[in-house]
Amino acid sequence: MYTIKGCLFDMDGVIVDTAKHHFTAWKALAEELSIPFTSKDNEALKGLGRLDSLEKILQLGNLELNSNTKLKLMENKNSLYLELVRSMSEEDILPGVCGLIEELKVKGIGVCLGSSSRNASIILKNIGLFNLFDGVVDGNHLTFSKPDPEVFIKGAKILELSPSNCVVFEDAVAGVEAAKSGGFFALGVGDHKELDNADAVVSDLSKMNFSKLLEIVNRND
Repeated sequence: MYTIKGCLFDMDGVIVDTAKHHFTAWKALAEELSIPFTSKDNEALKGLGRLDSLEKILQLGNLELNSNTKLKLMENKNSLYLELVRSMSEEDILPGVCGLIEELKVKGIGVCLGSSSRNASIILKNIGLFNLFDGVVDGNHLTFSKPDPEVFIKGAKILELSPSNCVVFEDAVAGVEAAKSGGFFALGVGDHKELDNADAVVSDLSKMNFSKLLEIVNRND
């Protein structure tokens, strides 16, 4: 039987839905560069860091820019994104998240955030969940973006746990790949077809609890 001692959560699309704000900010940047940018293009950025996301947008327009220009563009994008997320509150937490994390804490399960976003701590504080996490690993602490497993490896170290005893909740293909390559149990949250590489997939966390999590993990281990 699989023993769950820790849970690591991606943020965007798992705890809150910030995708719409990312889309608005990236679309504004793309339009500034005269690059068409659709919601489908935005889906391809899921789980990627800021620079990797910008590079994909530049590829759409066959553009090559110097490092200083890229840095300025990323700063502009982030400024607009922060304006949008500052208004987020506990009402923006996705269904089932609070109940699940609170139950995990009661049962002594370690809880850590593992996100490529550099704004993760700000958002967690805005929605009132920051103090529920035993640790936060975000883009400010990373050398490599997902699908590299660094973010989750660091999270497991904070919890002082082996990846083999941790479940990662992810909504992005890159995040699932990161979890799998790091030796974690990867639980996809979202589209079953898109996340078919995960160890198991649930549509959302609205009906998730610890006993159901144990059942899913042991059924698919």
